Amino acid sequence: MAAAASPPAGPPIPEPDPAAIAALRLPADLLRAVLHRLPPADLARAACVCRAWNAVASDRAMIEAAFRAPWGVRRVVGEPATRAFWRAASIERFALSHAVRRGDTVPGIALKYSIQVTDIKRFNNMMSDHGIYSRERLLIPISDPKILLGSTCYIEMDHNAKREVAVFYPEGRPGGKAESSARTVSADKRSQRILESVRRSLRIDDGTALYYLSITEGDPRAAMMEFSEDLRWEQQQQAGH
Repeated sequence: MAAAASPPAGPPIPEPDPAAIAALRLPADLLRAVLHRLPPADLARAACVCRAWNAVASDRAMIEAAFRAPWGVRRVVGEPATRAFWRAASIERFALSHAVRRGDTVPGIALKYSIQVTDIKRFNNMMSDHGIYSRERLLIPISDPKILLGSTCYIEMDHNAKREVAVFYPEGRPGGKAESSARTVSADKRSQRILESVRRSLRIDDGTALYYLSITEGDPRAAMMEFSEDLRWEQQQQAGH
């Protein structure tokens, strides 16, 4: 019985080029200067070349510098949930913080910042304009990158918008981060409890409940009275016709 034929040999594996290996072993200062010129995606690829390159390309200061360089941002404070955040250094990673004040409307805010209403609603995960009444701030997409020049941005997870962004505060950073976050969470929980109470009592949707809370400065009893009066007026009008 004839012996089985052995599979054909593949192409020989080339020996590593000593010159190429030596080229990778740049002095640390020179390597840092070279990698400093790379955009975030290429910097992430450079970290896979070898251990020495990984040590430089994975440095926090190096990653941050590559992230903020295209937009002239001076400093980025905070750590994102994952390092993938740094690799997409698009303008959509940044947002301006607008503190919602009494009388604010989504169209008015859009006009102020020269952007579309739909862009604000999409960026903040808002189904309707009424969503503004339950929030202390809105994230404004950056329409003019020049406003980021020389700025300090803070990496934050906005739970209303359901996104992590580098936030720019045009009026300065308000208070300490931990204190501000705790205060925001507490206020959000209280607002949500009031909203649910009004919605259940009147058997209305969230948007309607938010509207009546907004015109009564968050007073649930006054909101229910306003709704009852409007409902009574509508019934009288219908009866008259």
